[in-house]
Amino acid sequence: MNNITYAFLLCSLAGLSTMLGCIVIFIKNKSNKILIGSLAFAAGVMSTVSITDLIPESVNYLNDYFVAFPKYIIMFIFIIIGIILSMTIDKYLPDNKVHNSKLYRVGIISMLAIILHNIPEGIATFMTGSTNLKIGISLSIAIALHNIPEGISISMPIYSSTKSKSRAIGYTFISALSEPFGALIAFLFLKDIMNNMFMGMLLSIIAGIMLHISFYELIPESLSYNHKKISVIWFMIGVIFMIINHFVF
Repeated sequence: MNNITYAFLLCSLAGLSTMLGCIVIFIKNKSNKILIGSLAFAAGVMSTVSITDLIPESVNYLNDYFVAFPKYIIMFIFIIIGIILSMTIDKYLPDNKVHNSKLYRVGIISMLAIILHNIPEGIATFMTGSTNLKIGISLSIAIALHNIPEGISISMPIYSSTKSKSRAIGYTFISALSEPFGALIAFLFLKDIMNNMFMGMLLSIIAGIMLHISFYELIPESLSYNHKKISVIWFMIGVIFMIINHFVF
């Protein structure tokens, strides 16, 4: 196999690791503690990814086009755009006749945000893996590890609100496919036209979306069950997990 084939394979495996997050829906959850911990853990992961990975990477991309202060203003503007976009989706997302409409909306918004997040990840993994396979493997491992809790952030709210394992797995699978879809976009269209300014702005938007979901959707929903200690512990576990992942890979 050539590097292009290996790059597609790496993107597919990294994306499909999201499905491992569905394991939590098969664990008995009568006291809601798994749901509470899952929501808080996903919030810790998403907020840490935004702060330690997406925002610094956005700044690095924008370095090529803007000097010190303007690049931070540009980054901040697009983070705000991401937050507004997430708020708009939340506002206009139609209500569904499910057991817990609020929780269902959390799962759907998480799925949309993760799709937006995974497409540029797929692009980055493909571009890296097709030129340097060793670095591509390291990148795909790091992505796979943080895709697992992202799968939890989709499957657990969807299952808890609908009581449908098939729907939870199906929505998680859709988000998993966005990684190889990003690779396909890169292969067909973006190899020669993708530039750092576009990537920098896109990563800032995604960071804004994820920060909004973490602090406006996931954490409040986790705290609403009145087990604050569980929420805090699992939020910190999510943060620590991603910090370790960031420095190891």
